[in-house]
Amino acid sequence: MPITEILSRNARLYGTEKCLTEINLDLQESHNVTWREYELIENNPAGEYRREMTWQVFDEKANRLANLLLKRGIKKGDKVAILLMNCLEWLPIYFGILKTGAIAVPLNYRYTADEIKYCLDLSDTIALIFGPEFIGRVETIYDQIPDVKTLFFAGENRPSFAENYDRLTANCSSEAPQIKLADDDDAAVYFSSGTTGFPKAILHTHRSLMSACQTEKEHHDQKREDNFLCIPPLYHTGAKMHWFGSLLAGSKAVLLRGVRPEWILKTVSEEKVTIVWLLVPWAQDILDAIERGDVQLEDYQLSQWRLMHIGAQPVPPSLIHRWKKYFPNHLYDTNYGLSESIGPGCVHLGTENIHKVGAIGIPGYNWEAKIIDENGRPVVQGQVGELAVRGPGVMKCYYNDPEATAAVIKEGGWLFTGDMARMDEDGFIYLVDRKKDVIISGGENIYPVQIEDFLRAYDAVKDVAVIGLLDERVGEIAAAIIEVKPGYRCTEEEINTFCAELPRYKRPRKIIFDKVPRNPTGKIEKPRLREKYGAISLVAAQTES
Repeated sequence: MPITEILSRNARLYGTEKCLTEINLDLQESHNVTWREYELIENNPAGEYRREMTWQVFDEKANRLANLLLKRGIKKGDKVAILLMNCLEWLPIYFGILKTGAIAVPLNYRYTADEIKYCLDLSDTIALIFGPEFIGRVETIYDQIPDVKTLFFAGENRPSFAENYDRLTANCSSEAPQIKLADDDDAAVYFSSGTTGFPKAILHTHRSLMSACQTEKEHHDQKREDNFLCIPPLYHTGAKMHWFGSLLAGSKAVLLRGVRPEWILKTVSEEKVTIVWLLVPWAQDILDAIERGDVQLEDYQLSQWRLMHIGAQPVPPSLIHRWKKYFPNHLYDTNYGLSESIGPGCVHLGTENIHKVGAIGIPGYNWEAKIIDENGRPVVQGQVGELAVRGPGVMKCYYNDPEATAAVIKEGGWLFTGDMARMDEDGFIYLVDRKKDVIISGGENIYPVQIEDFLRAYDAVKDVAVIGLLDERVGEIAAAIIEVKPGYRCTEEEINTFCAELPRYKRPRKIIFDKVPRNPTGKIEKPRLREKYGAISLVAAQTES
């Protein structure tokens, strides 16, 4: 069934119940409150607001937008882009687009004006809904995107080149439009994270979206009484597809704007949150804050918090061992996925398998996985190969790019992920690294993730990224970019001494102290590091020669 029917069902069954709450604990970072009919509370000297929405209002807002788009001639198969920060408006807009039969195109809120234009052009988008934070960027390009004939602005102080979203939707019917949708209809275009190049447009169907609901619900057993804390950006498959489990269960969720440890704990406590999905840096920040004494766990009501799960990147086992020290009663899961596989869940650890922490897990609900060599044949158990997955959430294609599609979707519907992995004797899969990130040094394959996990165990290390730098003698050397924890000091000599436990060929040949850049979904932006430090390797190579 199309995912829009789940929203309509929830509105019928649970109409007056709260479904979404938006919390912003620092209005200095975001002053934009756009839908004034929602409850607005300012009860904090630093500035705080909290807005809520019921299932009925959610569905009505989606219907109003759908009817507006239909009035404007937007039809089944057309593309409508969303450029908003996380907010109460986000999900009703997404579902309103889907209810018309049009295709939702969420955009990364960190995109520059040029990147926004690139993605709008690539996806053949004809309408854009954007928020106050993006006025300057959209103004830069709006006369360069002639195919985008409709610009709606969701917020106050509307720019002259856009129409008022709030006013126009308020005058539209709240009844559901009579558009027939099928499981195989196109539903959404997501963009790859760009960590290995410029973003690709990933096309998914309603079947894909519905499969994400079912997989998430199966893995984390959301009940009606659960409350999910959503912090990562909704434009990405990760956060939204975890929320899809709440949608299917008819349970509540909180959108928190901000990632400070005290904000996360305050929200879990005051909103009675039961499920939290974190990225590795946020989990580390919470633990560091506890150990520094910046937060006191006894100040918060956390007994109802039952599940913490992590995804988007390999998880250092040392992090989870630390977590269980402070939160011994938490269930824990890790989730693996790609935007091409409709986000997290094609492989997951499972809360019952914490003894296998370090693995990304086993094939998820309704998914299959295998590890293959360069010829597409399964490797011997324990050997490293490329991870391939197959299931109902595999993308339809890279939009308008049959060559790129053919490179990753193979015979039988297998998606070649580009991630190198191995499988142990119990069938658990361990991520080794991105295929494109493997360092070949003197004929040896070096997998950066293994070195990164090792270095994160050092007390002074907050974050680390390992990249390959050119070297005339051995081809590439491993360089470790290390971000030091606040209040700690660390030297190259200390790191080299610590790395003496590694096999010689795996030891980083260069140590660089710098901030490790991550995108909003928590992935290390290694192309930025290669661009920044590539010149160093060339100079070093020339010096050695």
